[in-house]
Amino acid sequence: MNAEQQEPVHGAEDAVKRQKKSRRTILVLAGIVTGMFAFGFALVPLYQVFCNITGYNGSSQGRQAVEAYTGEIDTDRLVTVEFDSTINAGLPWDFGPLTKKLQVHPGEVYEVSYMAKNNADDAIIAQAVPGITPWQATRYFNKMECFCFSNQTLAAGEYKEMPLRFVVSPGLPEDISTLTLSYTFMNIDRSAIRSANKVDNTQPLSMNVTSGGSTQ
Repeated sequence: MNAEQQEPVHGAEDAVKRQKKSRRTILVLAGIVTGMFAFGFALVPLYQVFCNITGYNGSSQGRQAVEAYTGEIDTDRLVTVEFDSTINAGLPWDFGPLTKKLQVHPGEVYEVSYMAKNNADDAIIAQAVPGITPWQATRYFNKMECFCFSNQTLAAGEYKEMPLRFVVSPGLPEDISTLTLSYTFMNIDRSAIRSANKVDNTQPLSMNVTSGGSTQ
């Protein structure tokens, strides 16, 4: 067989190899997307189990905080606490802090509120997932009362203000002068999340919240 006869054979073999490689790549990418989608479904239930075991969301820390820090207010120090909010896909709510920023004395109990409004035509049950930055400050931020301790149900068109009572521990490292508390609200209805992900992976927050608390 001469060179002219061999060249088409090798070309066909290369094409088959490329097709197999492309199929493998598509399968891998599809698996990654499916895994991310499944993780999104499981996030809220897993978070609730994690909180029940560890008390991470502050429910167990809150009761301890009242006892531990009463009478131990550090009046010589001020820490800035910033409040933030995010709405996950599949939740047609307005949600945000009524107080954007507050200066606090470590050891003193403070109360602020978040607002939520259900813009849907049906009642929706959602769960707020908190987060603290920098992460090193997490153990020093104690929530005594928080809407994140349980699911929140809003009827169609309902507006609610939800209190948050907290204390920053005097043990907060001196090099941390500002910390941010952020909540992500998630729809616990799996079918609603599935429907939203088919349309878009993000939902912009369109709202105008006026501060309802004293800021410094």
